[in-house]
Amino acid sequence: MDYQFLSLLPPILSITLALATKKVIPSLLAGALSGALILAGGNPITAVGHTLSTMWSSVSDSWNLSILIFLVFLGILVHLVTMAGGSREYGVWAEKRIKSRQGAQIATLILGVLIFIDDYFNSLTVGTVMRPVTDKFKVSRAKLAYIIDSTAAPVCIIAPISSWVVTVMSTMGDKFRTEGIGLDPFISFLKLIPMNLYALLTLAMVAVLSLSDLEFGPMAQHEYLAITTGNVHGPKGESVVQVEDTIINPKGTIWDLIIPIGGLVLFTIIAMAYTGGYFAGGISFLGAIQETDAATALKIGGFWAIVLSLVLFLPRQVLTLKQLPEAAVKGTKSMLPAITILIFAWTIGSIIGELNTGVYLANSLGKTLPPFLYPALVFALAGLIAFATGTSWGTFAIMVPIAIDFALIFDPEITLIMIAAVLAGAVFGDHCSPISDTTILSSTGAQCDHIEHVSTQLPYAIFVASISFIGYVVAGILITMVGLSSSIGGLVSLGASAVLMVIGLKIAHVITLRSAPNVTA
Repeated sequence: MDYQFLSLLPPILSITLALATKKVIPSLLAGALSGALILAGGNPITAVGHTLSTMWSSVSDSWNLSILIFLVFLGILVHLVTMAGGSREYGVWAEKRIKSRQGAQIATLILGVLIFIDDYFNSLTVGTVMRPVTDKFKVSRAKLAYIIDSTAAPVCIIAPISSWVVTVMSTMGDKFRTEGIGLDPFISFLKLIPMNLYALLTLAMVAVLSLSDLEFGPMAQHEYLAITTGNVHGPKGESVVQVEDTIINPKGTIWDLIIPIGGLVLFTIIAMAYTGGYFAGGISFLGAIQETDAATALKIGGFWAIVLSLVLFLPRQVLTLKQLPEAAVKGTKSMLPAITILIFAWTIGSIIGELNTGVYLANSLGKTLPPFLYPALVFALAGLIAFATGTSWGTFAIMVPIAIDFALIFDPEITLIMIAAVLAGAVFGDHCSPISDTTILSSTGAQCDHIEHVSTQLPYAIFVASISFIGYVVAGILITMVGLSSSIGGLVSLGASAVLMVIGLKIAHVITLRSAPNVTA
């Protein structure tokens, strides 16, 4: 059934309520129920039943269930490391070597870039490791959440080896085969990296903001509060998860953090190769990573990281057997907010999928524009769909085939820049959507109020997206009118966009200072 405009009501209602009430779960529930009511033809009893059944299906889905188990494992691992004294000792070590707020932020950025395998893994691990350090240097939790979020999806989408590559290449490959396009999906993905303006400009913007005092919008207020008062939690003045009552062993060392986290990385990579069939033979390591079951790999990696931690901690008595139940309970409890929000986000996402919201958006917005605007058009469409649905992967599935069709109708030369614009737009929408799982996990990793994270990050994401939109217009002109190749046109537009971004940042900062002279963060 074609629900047309009605299909937009659930995401609009959910996002509006979330931003207005600051209550995520009731907002997601309201959106899910409204969508189910549309599907049920206005029957409230059927709508409630459909919502509950969809929620159960989301939780029982093997991929989603593996993610939830991984979150529990990670929460337990974090508390084991904390109780053993590893996190505290890392903070002491980092404090001696990192001498400034800028250094703390750049260290967070670098760690986020290094953990490129998976966005879930990235969001929670970077927050766990860097939160004590950024707290010491009075970096607001909102800023930490922004850096984490900006080095999750934006990094994964340009990393040649990540859980995201599988989805992108499979989507491209299916369409290439269907249309008889003689392009290799992996080689094509490598060529797309310099054309992904939003991902690259987001990383560049994080670096600029970390090294300078350029802040604007609500983030400037959070940073000013952190610097002047030491309150890194924002106006609410409290942490999302309190762990101050945890007994920390004074015998712990920095290795009690490095080895468990390093083990988590190593075991996850091994598990990704295993689930991709590498150890069964007949496939390369890179091929196995591309075919991996990332959710199962994260679950396996988390389990063995806990085992490694116990082997490291128990014989040295930095942790005792009596403390294990406490770590299990507190670790699980610390992840309950993220788990709850994820379940509701998956529920509304499934209902939005049944309503074909993304397809309606893609098919109802202009196809009468001149060809040089096509890359910018699909960027905006992908961003809107990902923001409304909270999923970039679902947006890939909807928009990549549409983008390729657009290119084939006019000029195959713009095929790659069109796909790159879709990937960039999907990451933008995912990056700033309050119902996106990556956004949720970034606020969880930073222990930042979720809506505070969304509201402070949104102006930054929109700013970079605006620059990217202009960049894709420039690329479209260079490719369709000047005659440059997609690769050259993409590189030229990337350089022009970077210059425009720096100028825009300075202007935005000046405007912020004039409108709020006391905010000098």
